[in-house]
Formats: sequence, C-alpha cells, structure tokens
Amino acid sequence: MHAFIVVLLVIVSIGLIGVVILQSGKSAGLSGAISGGAETLFGKQKARGIDLILHRTTVVLSVLFFILALAVTYLKI
Repeated sequence: MHAFIVVLLVIVSIGLIGVVILQSGKSAGLSGAISGGAETLFGKQKARGIDLILHRTTVVLSVLFFILALAVTYLKI
C-alpha cells in the first residue's frame, strides 16, 4: 500500500509540475496589450478558457499532492 501511494505521489507531482509550467505568467497580459489589439481581441476568450482549465487542474493536483503526502507520512509511522 505504501509503495502504491508513493508511486501515485510521484505521478501527481510530475503532473503538477507540468501544469504549472504550461500556465501563462501574470505579465503576459501586458505584453499582449502592447503587441497588438487583434490578438487580444479575438484570442482572449480562448486563452481565458485554457487558463481556467489549467488553474482548476492545478488546484485539483495540489490538493491530491497534499493528501498523498500526508498519507505517505501517516503510513510511514
């Protein structure tokens, strides 16, 4: 059981790292406003949807990471 939870914790950790790397930074909005209006006008809704999905995935994976880390610690004792 302990080994299964550790493997699951590693998978969730790698997924969490990947999702965080895929997210756009907070300063991306400023560079988009300077570069041109057409891209921000038409691409904003699409980016907002993708960013929303990545944000929700980050929240779910971080909660799973926290629970699995506590489970590993509890089973180690």
